Amino acid sequence: MPQNARDASAVDFTPVVVGGDIGAYSLARAFHEAYGIRTVVISRLAGWVVGTSALIDNVRCQDPFDPEALAPVLQEVAEAHPGRPLLLLGSADATVKPIIRVRDEIGLDARYIAPYVDLDAFAAATEKQNFTRLCQDLGVDHPGTLVVDLAEELPADLEVPFAFPVIAKPAEVSEWKRIEFPGKNKVHTVETPEDLQELLTTIRGAGYRESIIVQDRIPGDDQFMRILTVYCDADSRVRFASYGHTLLEEHAPGAIGNPAAIITGVDREVVAQAQRLCERLGWTGYANFDLKYDRRDGRTKFFELNPRLGRSNYYVTAGGHNPVTWYVGEHLRGALPEQGPGSGIGEEGILQEQPEVLYAVVPLSLIKRYTTLPEARARLRRVLKARRVGNPLHYPGVDDSLSRRRYILAASLNSVLKFQRYYRPEGGDRLSRLLRRRPRPAAGDRA
Repeated sequence: MPQNARDASAVDFTPVVVGGDIGAYSLARAFHEAYGIRTVVISRLAGWVVGTSALIDNVRCQDPFDPEALAPVLQEVAEAHPGRPLLLLGSADATVKPIIRVRDEIGLDARYIAPYVDLDAFAAATEKQNFTRLCQDLGVDHPGTLVVDLAEELPADLEVPFAFPVIAKPAEVSEWKRIEFPGKNKVHTVETPEDLQELLTTIRGAGYRESIIVQDRIPGDDQFMRILTVYCDADSRVRFASYGHTLLEEHAPGAIGNPAAIITGVDREVVAQAQRLCERLGWTGYANFDLKYDRRDGRTKFFELNPRLGRSNYYVTAGGHNPVTWYVGEHLRGALPEQGPGSGIGEEGILQEQPEVLYAVVPLSLIKRYTTLPEARARLRRVLKARRVGNPLHYPGVDDSLSRRRYILAASLNSVLKFQRYYRPEGGDRLSRLLRRRPRPAAGDRA
């Protein structure tokens, strides 16, 4: 029985999620786990992740990133669910922004609740050049950054104040999605000044006129990445925080940087810095931060703020703290979830020490293969021994039709091929190192 399914006051609403990825499915599963209800998911395509789900009513929209295209679809959904509040969420930055624009500029049915900040706060937090300046002003740890405005002509000799290789990524994700060029990625690793000049020229030639963020590349592979999700109340006070140690990320073009394996944990210093950011921004609702541990100085650096529950939001649910209950508590019940002893949440809203849980959307064999750091391997062994593993796609007895199980199996096999093709971890992976150590047979001993 879902934890709150018997509470009629909690389930008299319909969740509506814009986006068709695993993040949208994870939100639908969270609503079902908490309240036993179905979710309307609005997407351009009916991909298998949402299209084969028994938890989801899929509604198509020609361009969910365009407020003018999204608005009438949202109205159709409202008319199909009369007399019920509608909790409206986006599964990505590129869907949250049009939701805000429909709410604030075009207009939503009065029954919709879209729990997001206004466009000014959205831009201040999510446009990466703004986020960098904010970190500098507040003394929040962040990587060295150079902002290159492609609205202007490129200088012939761009000066980068840190060593190569560097990271280059778009400041405005919504505009980035509108352009195409050979080799386009979500994030680019650039080896030389000449390569950077060529990349920026190509991007500008493709029609992108926003800023590109060039950052110091913090050494270390996926095992040095971290994730933080916080919920802020109406006074921009962090009431809930869920921290995670990333073991593995996606590496296929278009998905690069999305966590594929996370072990939950606690880091109060990182939460304290996030509180400073949220307070200055006047932030409310969820914020999701991408971070990386820098072994050069022992500090964890903030990369960016995502204005919603992240694509990997099920790591919070798997850790025992269903994140959608905070939305429902504040906006439908008028009271945030209780804190204190027994809840796992301290008076300051930060998760207390608790059993580690592994979030995984790829086969465990891949995670074990690419987890090479001794501390990370020890943590992985602990959670696997305790069988504390959560995969949002595995929902036995509820959402496990034969066709869906086939898709999940195919996706797992495909992920193995993708990692073999795209991922070259620092120092190599564990299997490759073991093979290199294995003594080579003498010529006469070979078959």
